[in-house]
Amino acid sequence: MLAHTALVLLAGGLLLGITYGLVAAQLPNQVKGSPGCLKQVADAPGTSVPCPGDSGPPADDNKLMAQVAAHTRDQALNALLTQGGMALAATGLAALALAWLIASRLLRPLSRITETAERIAEAPAADRGLHERIALDGPADELKKLADTFDVMLARLDQSFDGQRRFIANASHELRTPLSLNQALIEVVLQRPGTTPEVQQLGETLLDINQRHERLIDGLLLLAQSEREVEERSFVDLADIVEHVVALTPADRAVVTATADEAPTTGNPVLERLVQNLVENGVRYNVPHGGRVHVASGLAPDGSARVRVANTGPVVPRYEIPGLFEPFRRLGTQRLSRRTAGAGLGLSIVRAVARAHGGDVEAEPHEGGGLVVTVTLPPAAAVSAVSAGSAGSLGEAGDAGARGGPPGTGVPGPSYPPLPLRKRFGRSPNASLRT
Repeated sequence: MLAHTALVLLAGGLLLGITYGLVAAQLPNQVKGSPGCLKQVADAPGTSVPCPGDSGPPADDNKLMAQVAAHTRDQALNALLTQGGMALAATGLAALALAWLIASRLLRPLSRITETAERIAEAPAADRGLHERIALDGPADELKKLADTFDVMLARLDQSFDGQRRFIANASHELRTPLSLNQALIEVVLQRPGTTPEVQQLGETLLDINQRHERLIDGLLLLAQSEREVEERSFVDLADIVEHVVALTPADRAVVTATADEAPTTGNPVLERLVQNLVENGVRYNVPHGGRVHVASGLAPDGSARVRVANTGPVVPRYEIPGLFEPFRRLGTQRLSRRTAGAGLGLSIVRAVARAHGGDVEAEPHEGGGLVVTVTLPPAAAVSAVSAGSAGSLGEAGDAGARGGPPGTGVPGPSYPPLPLRKRFGRSPNASLRT
């Protein structure tokens, strides 16, 4: 738009310059012939010009005639430049306004297409926004064809995502039946009297394999369900979930501690599975002896609810972290370990649940080995009532869990702003839970 206006001004200025040159060439520099009665034609204040019949030196007459001619010529050229410049400026403003009107009208469909694409790209859930359509009205021009093509692409993507989720859900449900039958048959054989030790060991191995398959199917089904946007929400305090999950986590493979500060948000019960997967991954992918996991909940500086899980474990290269959130992907060093019974869906489910709730998840290597995973969720619309007497903070003086993990763990606690005491639990929010 500005470029077209600049071209109009450039063309107008060039035309004005050419006109000025042509007019200047046509106007004479001096008056030829008899001067006549210069008093009647000259506009030279303070100059005495003789009329016909007056006596005077011929040289003075010629000089006065030249002055009058030059003055008249300059006035004409100046008037041409002034009026032409004003006309050019008015034309430029009119061209700018006209170009703005035309451009806004022509680019309105493109703006609509861009806004739709941005809404789909910024959607937190995988399928959120794919149901939108541009549905552009108007003549069948190039923009209408572009919008229709974009709508067709969205429809195919929507069908593809829905088909993928339906297939996973249906396959998971269909596979449950044979696995349940296999488990029942194996248990019947193992309970028979006189079963040999070899058969007993084989049956236990088959049961373990069957349980792994069941966990895989449950993970696939949960992953397919978690990728949908959460429509029905209720008030949830992530601190309650952290306390519940940590209390149920066995302490035979790693010491699990928690700093449960209030983290109000909205969501559904699947948020408990999110925290459970984080804790299970922290325990599973840990050092063989003396492993530790620290779970902390609280508020981010912008008021968002946040859960952070840090664990000891093998060194995780930063470039491998994005791949850990992909389904069936594990850390390369863990492929050699047979003690990990996971299917590689834990962090994938965490990311799907977080995005379905309008949040996100980040991970970074922990100093000395291990991983620090942080899940951020939108804040709740209303915060529950709290006591007005005092407040606690992860950044203030408190026990070891307030400033980080327990002594000697090497697991840092997240730094959150001060939070009020949680009256309903009757304790400081900095209290540590151990299992």
